[in-house]
Amino acid sequence: MNEKQKILETFPNPNPERDYIIIHTAPEFTSLCPKTGQPDFATIILEYIPDKLCVELKSYKFYLQSFRNDGIYFEAVTNRILNDLVETLQPRKMKLTAKFNTRGGIHSDIIAEYKKEQ
Repeated sequence: MNEKQKILETFPNPNPERDYIIIHTAPEFTSLCPKTGQPDFATIILEYIPDKLCVELKSYKFYLQSFRNDGIYFEAVTNRILNDLVETLQPRKMKLTAKFNTRGGIHSDIIAEYKKEQ
């Protein structure tokens, strides 16, 4: 378990017998551009079907804030967040969409997905 993952807390899924979708939208994500050191801003949309565990929101907020001073590319941070959440929660299915604000005239959306093998 890495340092960032240690921030994430979970609680038991109250309805593990049913597939249902949880969607959390975090519109204030920030990290740093590894080339310029300038801040990158994004809305992070987490969608998942839980198995045994759900993510606790306060810890999820602090987890996302932990990237604030990290120089990391859009693609890397999106996949890192997905990997950490999958490892912690072991969901049935998860999709993470990172909608980065326009920079240099280009708007970037990065979408990473995970599906548990049956």
